[in-house]
Amino acid sequence: MFTLYGFDFSVPVNKVRYVANYGGIHFDYVKRNPAEGELRSEEHLRLHPAGKVPVVEIDGFVLFESNAIIRYLSRTRDLSLYPEDAAEQARVDQWMDFVSIHVGNGMNRVFGNRVIFPMFGLDVDERSEKDGRGFLERFLPVVNEQLKKAEYLCGDTLTIADINLIATTDPAELAEVDIGEYPELDAYRKRLIPQDFYQKCFAAYSDCFATISG
Repeated sequence: MFTLYGFDFSVPVNKVRYVANYGGIHFDYVKRNPAEGELRSEEHLRLHPAGKVPVVEIDGFVLFESNAIIRYLSRTRDLSLYPEDAAEQARVDQWMDFVSIHVGNGMNRVFGNRVIFPMFGLDVDERSEKDGRGFLERFLPVVNEQLKKAEYLCGDTLTIADINLIATTDPAELAEVDIGEYPELDAYRKRLIPQDFYQKCFAAYSDCFATISG
């Protein structure tokens, strides 16, 4: 029994959904509405003490943090997304961390201030958005250069590092981040987004957001 708790426009939740879809792993998807306070309910806090998503329950085992979850799924379900060799694992982990910490930090700041905060009536922090754009201008070129070397971030095979990158850059269009400035990354996204693991969630990330925001 595999249950995933989350909501559709959560980038970390979508990472888990993409990996599960890629591996053909059946899961029950229980949606939590942050606007209704469902992440702060006693039921949810028993699963995640910080009141966040994603959280998974797999045969009684509870796990949170998206990168930990997708590593666990890849290891326990014998997916090809995470190599067995220690050095190759380290390379995947390196790009997982780089994208999460540097690109993700920038995208979260821009997307949050441009889209999420106004939607929930929260104050916009213009300095934070400016800093976020600075992070993206610094770190997206690094990703773009890496993608000149091979078809995927870590070589010729799709890994969870790629799943992480696709999910992390999902908000780009809504956040008005021009991925077209990074031709290799742009072409890479256009190759991966049409694939089944992604399309089983939505045709485009903006589709799920439009539904949620009404």
